[in-house]
Amino acid sequence: MKILVVDDSRAMRRIVTRTIGQAGYAEHDILEAENGRIALELVRSAAPDVVLADWHMPEMSGIELLRELKATGSTVPFGFVTANVTRDMVDQARAAGAVFLLARPFTAEDMAEVLSVFSLV
Repeated sequence: MKILVVDDSRAMRRIVTRTIGQAGYAEHDILEAENGRIALELVRSAAPDVVLADWHMPEMSGIELLRELKATGSTVPFGFVTANVTRDMVDQARAAGAVFLLARPFTAEDMAEVLSVFSLV
C-alpha cells in the first residue's frame, strides 16, 4: 500500500512518516509532496491508497488539493494532519469529502486510529 504525506515542512513530513511507522504501518510505501500541486501529480502518477495532507501550504493548500481531486473524480481516501483546527475547517473538510482531520500534536495511537479506517494493515 502507498500513503502520500503532503506538507510544506520537511520536518513535519518526517514526523508524520515516523508516526505512521510507530502506528504499525512501517511496511507501507510512503510518498512525500511539499505542496498540493506536487501531490496532485503524484496522485495521478503513483496512485496512492490514501493521502494525508496539511491544510496550510503554498502553491495549493490541502483543502484546494482535496477539492481538485474530487472535481476530477478521484476516490482516493483523504485526511488532514494539521495544526490549529477550527470548527470552520472541520466543516469545510467534511463537506469536501475528507475522511478525518487529525490535529497536531498527535500520537502513534491517534495515527493508528485514523489509518485503521482505510484497512491498510
